[in-house]
Amino acid sequence: MSTSFVPAVRRQGSLHAERRWALIVAYVSLVLASIVMLAPPFYMLLTSLKGSAEIADLSGNPWLLRNPTLENYAAIIGSSMFRGFFWNSIKVTVMVVAITMVVSVLAAFALARMKFWGSEFLATGIFLTYLVPDTLLFLPLYQIVGGLGLLDSTWGLVLVYPTLTVPFCTWIMIGYFASIPKELDEAALIDGANWAQMLWKIFIPVALPGIIAATIFAFTVSWAAFVYPTAFITRPDEMPLTIGVVSQLIRGDTFAWGQIMAGALLAALPPVVVYAFLMDYYIAGLTAGATKG
Repeated sequence: MSTSFVPAVRRQGSLHAERRWALIVAYVSLVLASIVMLAPPFYMLLTSLKGSAEIADLSGNPWLLRNPTLENYAAIIGSSMFRGFFWNSIKVTVMVVAITMVVSVLAAFALARMKFWGSEFLATGIFLTYLVPDTLLFLPLYQIVGGLGLLDSTWGLVLVYPTLTVPFCTWIMIGYFASIPKELDEAALIDGANWAQMLWKIFIPVALPGIIAATIFAFTVSWAAFVYPTAFITRPDEMPLTIGVVSQLIRGDTFAWGQIMAGALLAALPPVVVYAFLMDYYIAGLTAGATKG
């Protein structure tokens, strides 16, 4: 008995030691990743709380805050131009999210539940369009937007942003709709429901986590887009936050670093709030969309 008991104890001890080292490595990796990820926004916060003189003083440690001030935030919030940037971002984001969700839900429902010839290839093709980088698309889109007379207008952004949001949101919704049991379709059809009633009364309530995940994605992309507004917008009164803060606070070789950092942090606040309250739904929606369909 002793000859069989000792190896078992050793194996148990070995597994315990391996698990402990795995946890140590995992926590160390998480700590290092957190430091790398959080260092830039923390430095931005410190810079936004410094006055111009302290920022220009290169003799001190840039990671230390000696004379904190809110003058940069007061200057940004009190600027009518910044409020205009904020309103433009809200306007574009709300319209793009609404367009994206209507198109994505209808397209995903048709591709996932209303099977027809070529539906699987079409679904794959929709997702592949998301893989095309916007740095390649903005040149032909610039000609299209210019031909429609929408350059220097937020309506041009409303037109082109769905090219970034619709493919991925449709792919997420296809996966979520495909994970819903087919018995629901059959029961609804037997009860005399049509496809529109099935979508509205059955699939949308059941697929709500996936819809929320797609909405969060569309919101994030629309709010944080940079390449398209840089290419299509040059008028300050039509600029969204992403380019307005940078373009108007950099004059030649003069950088208003404090206000730039304050404006960037204020611009990043809405997505942070959205993710903080809806993170569980976002993860659930992405997981279902990645594993089903």
